[in-house]
Amino acid sequence: MDDLPYSPSPVAAPWEVLLIGGASGLGKSRAAAFLAAELGAFVVEFDDVVAALQAATTADSHPGLHHFCAFPDPDALGAERVLELQIATAGALDEALLGVVRNRLTVDVPAIVEGDYLTPAAAARAAAEGAARGRRVRAVFLHEDDPGRIGANYADREPDCGPQPRRAAVSARYSTWLAEQARAHALPVVECRPYATLPERLAAALA
Repeated sequence: MDDLPYSPSPVAAPWEVLLIGGASGLGKSRAAAFLAAELGAFVVEFDDVVAALQAATTADSHPGLHHFCAFPDPDALGAERVLELQIATAGALDEALLGVVRNRLTVDVPAIVEGDYLTPAAAARAAAEGAARGRRVRAVFLHEDDPGRIGANYADREPDCGPQPRRAAVSARYSTWLAEQARAHALPVVECRPYATLPERLAAALA
């Protein structure tokens, strides 16, 4: 990604658990790592949780986690169908996200949970549940609707994979859906660019 690495600057965020959602290729992991280093926070990559759940279950036992398994060649699916399946999979993981947040609140170390499959609905539930317990759970969603920019990010982090325009197009559409849902749940949405100021803008959105 251009304009990286971030320039160091003090970041203050009033939260015990921060959820950073957004589509693939937007810079969530880098932003989370930077904020974690600034604040001494622990980072949970929710994609790892998703991979573990999918490895420990089957399409018969947990069909909501294995939507893409029903298609021998997922790459042949149209962009709209891929988007539908991605949204459905994310929704099936809402309870898992809540479980992660509840567990992190038992530890006196601030945590950042980031990943593609965080839904605004689950994030809003986590924030409300935390507030009911007197705990500070916050959420923010990164947004980028330019497939070309997302494709360039993929090329930067995955140079051996070659151009990925189809994947970037789906990611941009998923990002738009997440942003719309986040705003509907009164959660902040932060544009990814310019990347160099993303941590500061995240902190401002959560202040």
